[in-house]
Amino acid sequence: MADADTKPQGDHHSSRRLRLQTLVRLRWLAVGGQTVTVMIVAFWLKFPMPLLACCVLIACLAWINFFLTLRYPPTHRLEPPAAFALLGLDLLQLCGLLLITGGLANPFSALVCVPVIISFASQPIRYSMALIVLAMICITGLAFSPFPLPWYDGVEVNVHSVMQLGVWCSIASTMAFAAFYAYRVSMEASQLADALSATELVLQREKHLSQLDGLAAAAAHELGTPLATISVVAKEMERELSQDDRFREDVALLRSQSERCRDILRRLTTLSSEDEAHMRRLTLSSMMEEVIAPHREFGIGLELIEKSPRAGEPVLSRNAGIMYGLGNLIENAVDYARQKVTVTVEYDAETLTIVIEDDGNGYSPEILTRIGEPYVTTRQRDDTAGGLGLGLFIAKTLLERSGANLAFGNRDPETPGARIRVEWPRVLIDSNSTK
Repeated sequence: MADADTKPQGDHHSSRRLRLQTLVRLRWLAVGGQTVTVMIVAFWLKFPMPLLACCVLIACLAWINFFLTLRYPPTHRLEPPAAFALLGLDLLQLCGLLLITGGLANPFSALVCVPVIISFASQPIRYSMALIVLAMICITGLAFSPFPLPWYDGVEVNVHSVMQLGVWCSIASTMAFAAFYAYRVSMEASQLADALSATELVLQREKHLSQLDGLAAAAAHELGTPLATISVVAKEMERELSQDDRFREDVALLRSQSERCRDILRRLTTLSSEDEAHMRRLTLSSMMEEVIAPHREFGIGLELIEKSPRAGEPVLSRNAGIMYGLGNLIENAVDYARQKVTVTVEYDAETLTIVIEDDGNGYSPEILTRIGEPYVTTRQRDDTAGGLGLGLFIAKTLLERSGANLAFGNRDPETPGARIRVEWPRVLIDSNSTK
């Protein structure tokens, strides 16, 4: 369970590459929008503007897009340097178009933020930071554009320097805020997806281990027929060659070993379907002993307190998710306890409750609000409690899938330590309850 707490090393976004087709479609949208805007300004509003230069810049973007469409398949994914180059090219093309049409006085100057936001949402942080620096340089250059804003003949639009500074600050702050927001949302979504994938792998492994008995019985059944054939042939060979000193011992050994194999297979297939059903169900006390047993040999006292009588205790199906989740919580309690971990089990007609308490330092207030998030930094032993990483996220997810409600907190002020309360509606997990 320890390796479930390990956070992936390296850049978190390096495994998520931007699909070229997505970028190409966005660029065709940009080409269309720029073309329509230039046509409206030049031919409908009839504002004087450098039409040829604008058309050349738009045509360059369209030509590059057309080339990429022909050169690469739709499923091609861009490496971070290639994505940075294309987004940087988009940024420079847009800034060039804005430069010759009024700079920051152009109402479309806020679109400079778009390539930066795309980068922060999908690319490694080092490339995104480089792109936002390039964008800041570009909008600073736009503030000093020598070209006037296209406007009515004989009317010159002069934007005061204070207004230019205000527009610059507006674009810069919008870019920074939107980029940070996109980065955080994308990173959290990616971490959650990775953590859920790890949860599925853990659950699959636990289910696989629980199914080994069935696989062994099936294998024994399939091997029975060929082994019976070998045994019959060995008997025939022993009868025919019993007087031949060269083969007598070898044939006897072959027969004895075939009989031994048949005995082994017979033991594997002795479990009836009723026995298998019995193994798939266990009482609450048996489950708790099975969960706690692997953690008793670490020098920390582990006490199981059963507040309710065993008579009439819940009977549970062997759920790999529940057993792994509880085991992980107990393991964490043992890791950070000083001397003792207490597991208290209580049930009534409505609920089943398991409380896990340790005598460590407990959780710090800032960590309590984040417990259960994936990849929270692991808390340090003999220090104020921190997060418990991916392992706790997996345990929490598996237990909640079974219908449990989890509450994390600290013990009473005079009794240091952490407390985890896991509670199920009894009807959800008790096989004997009427659902």
